[in-house]
Amino acid sequence: MTEQTAAPATGPEPEAPVSAAPVAPRLPELPDLPPMPPLPPAPVAAPVAQGPRPPRRVLRAVARWTAAVLVFGAAGAGTAYGITSMERTDVPGLATEDDGRWDYPRLTLPALPADKPRPYSDGNPSEIHHADLRELLLPAPAGATVDKKLKGGWVSDEQFASEFAEGGRAGIGETLREGTLRHIAARGWTMPDGTSNRIYLLQFSSADDADAYRDDRFIGASAGDDLLGADEMELDESWKGGGKVEGTASYVFSEPKPYGAAQVRTGFVIAGDTLAVVVQSRKGAAGTPGVPFHQTLILQNQLLG
Repeated sequence: MTEQTAAPATGPEPEAPVSAAPVAPRLPELPDLPPMPPLPPAPVAAPVAQGPRPPRRVLRAVARWTAAVLVFGAAGAGTAYGITSMERTDVPGLATEDDGRWDYPRLTLPALPADKPRPYSDGNPSEIHHADLRELLLPAPAGATVDKKLKGGWVSDEQFASEFAEGGRAGIGETLREGTLRHIAARGWTMPDGTSNRIYLLQFSSADDADAYRDDRFIGASAGDDLLGADEMELDESWKGGGKVEGTASYVFSEPKPYGAAQVRTGFVIAGDTLAVVVQSRKGAAGTPGVPFHQTLILQNQLLG
């Protein structure tokens, strides 16, 4: 595997670098995946208070978060500062020869437009990502065959809804139309072992609106709408929230045995005004490997954080 480290981007006021390596706490179910040590946190501006949500949204959000906290209460937080100065063998997890991780290219954050703050900084109470959303998509790893329909550009609501069972597509489309969805960026690829990966970034007008979509589609305590090809989804108990950026939230699910022709895994990351949806699947009795799935979630989370 090549070194996956973050480097500063040229342009006005670049984003902070991120690690292409997972910054994950120990995964007990995967003993061959060494834990990442905590990295020095970046200065975080004091949060800006926002007005209360409508009562309906508050009640539903409280129910979602209460259930999620019981499962993900031990989720850690971290940043990618300082990683560029470390040698590969200094970073636990990068020194391993082969633990199933994908070989992602060196990651950088896009430059921000002039005078635009970062999502979690002072002066940005709506937690808006001002960078081009397409540049915040995780790139395909080495050896991947890129999906011709999902090449890293804008996609339609219908394309996103096609990831779900037909019975739920109309409701998804209605929620998107009634909300404040700005646009959707997506990238997909297939690995040599047959694992298919799709990432969708849904950007709304504010963090509140992204939360509203999550609540309306019952994402959190459940995986929300039924995914295409998955009869049932359950919480991924091997996910411990590793690499989670402060201020973001992750919900991770996998299809339990016995699954059909392919096992499906999915993860949702709420990061300010943006909801990331990651879907992986692989045909065969062996199922979809968990290590690259978790790795993909961690890196996408860090790019958005």
